[in-house]
Amino acid sequence: CAAAAGRTDLSGKSLLTFFFPLNFTADCNAILKALQPIFQEQGMTETVHNWEDHGYLATYITKNGSFANLRIHPHGLVLVDLQSFNDHTKGREEVDQLLNKVEERMKELFHGNIKRVKRLPAILRGGVIDRYWPTADGRLVEYDIDEVVYDEDSPFQNIKILHSKQFGNILILSGDVNLAESDLAYTQAIMGSGKEDYTGKEVLILGGGDGGILYEIVKLKPKMVTMYMRKTCGDVLDNLKGECYQVLIEDCIPVLKRYAKEGRMFDYVINDLTAVPISTSPEEDSTWEFLRLILDLSMKVLKQDGKYFTQGNCINLTDALTLYEEQLSRLYCPVEFSKETVCVPSYMELWVFYTIWKKQTDI
Repeated sequence: CAAAAGRTDLSGKSLLTFFFPLNFTADCNAILKALQPIFQEQGMTETVHNWEDHGYLATYITKNGSFANLRIHPHGLVLVDLQSFNDHTKGREEVDQLLNKVEERMKELFHGNIKRVKRLPAILRGGVIDRYWPTADGRLVEYDIDEVVYDEDSPFQNIKILHSKQFGNILILSGDVNLAESDLAYTQAIMGSGKEDYTGKEVLILGGGDGGILYEIVKLKPKMVTMYMRKTCGDVLDNLKGECYQVLIEDCIPVLKRYAKEGRMFDYVINDLTAVPISTSPEEDSTWEFLRLILDLSMKVLKQDGKYFTQGNCINLTDALTLYEEQLSRLYCPVEFSKETVCVPSYMELWVFYTIWKKQTDI
């Protein structure tokens, strides 16, 4: 049972949902007659649809275009959705008053036999700032976005940087939350969660999404990253070459092939190119083929006692994670792996990270 509290945006409409699960089969006609006066008092025009054995749908429309849908299901569920454009406090108060009356009338009608009554926040649509982004497992999350910092289409994807009150600047690539300034936990996890000593080691980082160190972004808009994601990338992109590091703005596959041919080996390979694909059809999804190619090439440049770190995906995507683990048995050399689950703040979900190493063989 849900009805929104009436939060609004000056440039968009609010969708309020109110539902009442009942403890018994509903008398649809009686509920409709009980609630009709509430909407009629607001000067709303009524249209009623009746389906045999499937209840009623009543639509109420105001002169300014706001409307309410009343859906009554005979199995005992009553839904009220209200969509309105409220750009002032008075309008929001009117919405709350209408919803309060609906709730009171329902309680009177059923004498406390309503199983549950709840109001959910309004969904704000059409605003300048988009606050809604899906999690990896398909849930819709509302972020506390208060500013669009950057928004531009590259030749490959849309690049957004939005500011969140909780998470700081968030990098979003084609609708996918990539990383926020708050997400140190992600960086730590993909580097081994503080268990590794990198002193004097050779490390190869593929992708490096931390701070937006992505091929196209760095190549096309290097200033954008250093300006807006400074808390995640630090000063690394100020100069692409330092005393102990070099950033290559290249496709990683030819680089890996070149290193393998040269016999160059690394103590650590950190793969931050892409998450485990959600698709569970590896033969039909080129992303899985790409992933296996990267794994094979990485193993060829990884020392026998080296470690390979990578992200997986949301812990709820069990089928995709299982399929990823199956791919590890198909590499050119036998490997073993371990995994850990980390809460990444801006993802608002638990994320799985893998450590992979070459299986030691008896000599």
